[in-house]
Amino acid sequence: MIFGRIKPLDAILATAEKKSLHRSLGWFQLTLFGIGCVIGTGIFVLTAAGAQKAGPGLLLAFAIAGGICIIAALCYAEIGSMIPVAGSAYTYTYTTMGELLAWTVGWALILEYAVAASAVAVGWSGYFTGTILNQTLGIHLPAWLATAPLAMGGSPGGLINLPAVIIALLVTWLLMIGTSESAKVNAVLVLIKVTALTAFIVLTLPSDQFDAARFNPFLPAGLFGGFGSGVGAVGAAATIFFAYVGFDAVSTAAEETKNPQRNVPIGLIASLLFCTVFYMLVAAGAVGTIGGQPIMGPGGVPFPAGSEELARQCALPQHAQALVCSNEALAHVLRQIGFGTIGNFLGYAAFIALPSVILILLFGQTRIFFVMSRDGLLPEKLSAIHPKWKTPYIVTAITGGAVAFAAAFLPVGKLADIANAGTLYAFMMVAVAVMILRRTAPNVKRSFKTPMLWLIGPLTIFGCVFLFFNLPLEAMLVLPAWGAVGLVIYYAYGYRASHVARGIVETNPDLPADLTGIDYPH
Repeated sequence: MIFGRIKPLDAILATAEKKSLHRSLGWFQLTLFGIGCVIGTGIFVLTAAGAQKAGPGLLLAFAIAGGICIIAALCYAEIGSMIPVAGSAYTYTYTTMGELLAWTVGWALILEYAVAASAVAVGWSGYFTGTILNQTLGIHLPAWLATAPLAMGGSPGGLINLPAVIIALLVTWLLMIGTSESAKVNAVLVLIKVTALTAFIVLTLPSDQFDAARFNPFLPAGLFGGFGSGVGAVGAAATIFFAYVGFDAVSTAAEETKNPQRNVPIGLIASLLFCTVFYMLVAAGAVGTIGGQPIMGPGGVPFPAGSEELARQCALPQHAQALVCSNEALAHVLRQIGFGTIGNFLGYAAFIALPSVILILLFGQTRIFFVMSRDGLLPEKLSAIHPKWKTPYIVTAITGGAVAFAAAFLPVGKLADIANAGTLYAFMMVAVAVMILRRTAPNVKRSFKTPMLWLIGPLTIFGCVFLFFNLPLEAMLVLPAWGAVGLVIYYAYGYRASHVARGIVETNPDLPADLTGIDYPH
């Protein structure tokens, strides 16, 4: 049976030891990696869209998304410290549920990281052309050089989004040079983001203009917007989930981590707790000072975020200064309450820091490609390690080129929802894998055990499925379509080229004795 083609746990660890990545990351760098991705995307890019979906219920949306991520992180922490190799959910699925499902998970993660990295590159391009070139330097880049030809909503596009291409290629070059160097740069960018957001919280929450009445009604679009609508607090949570993808990137870095049994769980949970609290404080400051009510359409339903209808409403004088109409929401809030200079500096911080988000997303995707190639499911040349840089340079270059191409020419207006579809599927499979390994490998050393797995595991599965069905309908349909393409590639190449299919299963006699005798399902 194809579902029984499982790569044994000892073989996965032996392969990693034979052809391994350089271990250079500690728990602090892992935590910064997670914070770097989480904070950069959600706060600077999705705040206005989340408010348009949920209004002041944006706070609840952050809590819902963060809560589901935290229980998922508990599952990740156990299996990440138990199987400290690159590959994340793909590797975990391979050793528990078989090659076919592992391929679908890896393929979904490729979608998640590539789409998200392209979207953030375009977001950075907006800050660069607007805040830096237009407002600061007085330079107006021609529209045909700063806009994709396939703009969303049928609006006229340009020829190429050149700034997005440039930043994607620069980050790719940085990753090819080396993981340790990338982490050092990321640490500086995280410090800039945290400082800027701390200043925002200090200036808004105690402000004289903060008014609790602005939180009423708290849920103007309701808690649930309905199947496929993508609105309401839960619909906003399904979108905002995009902002928490950083903790998954922490898990993909396990093979490059010193003492992963200790450092992976710390990096996962610390980054999520930190970011969830920060998100809620920033959202409270924004809504409490200038309000965050959505602009309602027919039937009392908010206009879709990013839609032409919303753009027309935001062009009207009565809505022009609304939080939901701003492309740089946090800087806009500070300008509205009299801190224009600091608001501009916060915009600069977003411009400087967003490349760290692209870095994390590219980092995660290249490591997924690396491990799938190492297993024979993709051409093995992709997993070649550069003799000097000690990084998978070929797959990094290919991935960065694809992300740059997508950022240059493809629409990205609603790609956060599309990326979430793949993310939620992968997270669900991790929870399933943890529960299976508790039964099939009960004696393998676990430096971290998920508390109350009988409850946390099913809750993670339910939470992921719940958020998936609160995505917009078109985003839900992308995952099965992308999966169908992946199955064609798998059966055309990976099914026969797989190392497990060819009987190439490496072992390591130096592995601990408690890895032997594992009862794998057949």
